Amino acid sequence: MYSRRTAWDRSINRLSQLLDRKRAAGDRILDLTLSNPTLAGFSYSESEILAPLANSASLGYEPQPAGLLGARQAVAATFARRGVQIPPEDILLSASTSEAYSWLFKLLSDPGDEVLVPQPSYPLFDFLARLEGIQTVGYPLTLEEDWALDVAEIDSRLTPRSRAVVVVSPNNPTGTYLKRDELELLSALCAHRGLALIGDEVFAEYPHGEDPRRAASVLGAQGPLVFSLGGLSKLAGLPQLKLGWIALSGPQREKEEARERLDLIADTFLSVNTPVQHAAPELLRAADGIRSQVLERIEGNLRHLQQTVGKTSPFRMLRCEGGWTIVLQVPAIMTEEEWVLTLLSEAGVLVHPGYFFDFPAPTYLVLSLLPRPEVFREGVSRILATGERQV
Repeated sequence: MYSRRTAWDRSINRLSQLLDRKRAAGDRILDLTLSNPTLAGFSYSESEILAPLANSASLGYEPQPAGLLGARQAVAATFARRGVQIPPEDILLSASTSEAYSWLFKLLSDPGDEVLVPQPSYPLFDFLARLEGIQTVGYPLTLEEDWALDVAEIDSRLTPRSRAVVVVSPNNPTGTYLKRDELELLSALCAHRGLALIGDEVFAEYPHGEDPRRAASVLGAQGPLVFSLGGLSKLAGLPQLKLGWIALSGPQREKEEARERLDLIADTFLSVNTPVQHAAPELLRAADGIRSQVLERIEGNLRHLQQTVGKTSPFRMLRCEGGWTIVLQVPAIMTEEEWVLTLLSEAGVLVHPGYFFDFPAPTYLVLSLLPRPEVFREGVSRILATGERQV
C-alpha cells in the first residue's frame, strides 16, 4: 500500500547504534558534526529576532504565491551586497531550500527524468529527487590541489532524460566555490543541451578569504535558465525560522514561463508563514551580527587545524574556500567506518565519514567548523592522537 518512493533502507548503521549507546550511558562526546548554529554558543539578540515576528501586520493574511514584496525586496538586497543585481519580481519565497528543490524538480521534470548532482556533496539530493519520482546522476568533482568541476565529465553523463545540473557553491562539505571559467563552460553546455542550471548558494556569504576567480552567483550565467537557492538557515544562522528563496535569471521568454509555473506551484502550497515574511527585512539586517560571529568561529577553528596538521603529518587538511565544514584526509590504515567507530568508542569524538558524502577513496573524515573552540581543539587533538597510535 506504500509508495516505492519512500521504500528507503531504514536500518540503523553501526555509527548511529554506537552513538545511541554512548549517549544513553551518559558519556561525554565531542561532537565535531555540529551544524546547528543555534546550539553552537553564539549570541542571538532577542530584540532583533523575536520583536520583528510580533509585527501586527501578521494578524492579517495576504496570500501571495511568490511571497510578500517587502520580503522579496530584502532578499534582493542580500544579492546586491554580493554584487548581484536581481529584481524582486524574479524572486520567489519558499519555506526552505529543500522545498525550493522540490518545486524546481516539479517544474523541470517528469517521473523518471534525471538531474545531475555533484559528488562529493551533501546527501540530500537523492531523497528529494526520489520523492518527486526522478533520479539523480552524480558527476565527480576532481581533486588535485583544489576541487574542480569538469564540464566534459558532466557532458558525458547526460542522457535524453537529463533536465538540470545542480552546482553547490561553496560546496558542502568540500568548501569549493564555482569559478568564473567553470560557470562559463557550464552555461554553454546547459544552453546547448536545453538544461536548467540550479545553484545552491546557501553558504555563499561564508568565504575564507577572497579569490577573484570565483563566480559571484550562478545568476551571472549567460544562455540557460538559471535558479539560485538561499535561505535564512545559513545566511542568518536561523534554521528555526523557515524561509528560503529561489532567484531566477535567463532568457526572458523562458524566465517568464518558469516564473508563471512556479507561481502556480507556490500558490498550491502557500507554505511560507506570514510573520517570517514581515520580519524578513529586519531579520536579514540583523544577520550581519550572527554571520560575523560564525565567520570568526570558523576562521579560528580553521586556523587551529592548519597550525596543528603540519606538512610532515600523516594527516592532510584539504583546502577549504568557504562554508562550515572541513575535510581531513586520514591515513588509510583503517576504513572510514573503522575510523569513525574507533574515534567515537575510544576517543569520544564524533565525526562524519567521507562516504556519507560520496567521497572517492581512500579515506576522509568531515568535520564541522562550528563547535566551540575548546571542543574543536580537544576533538582534533584526540583525532591526531588516535591516528598516531594506529600508525
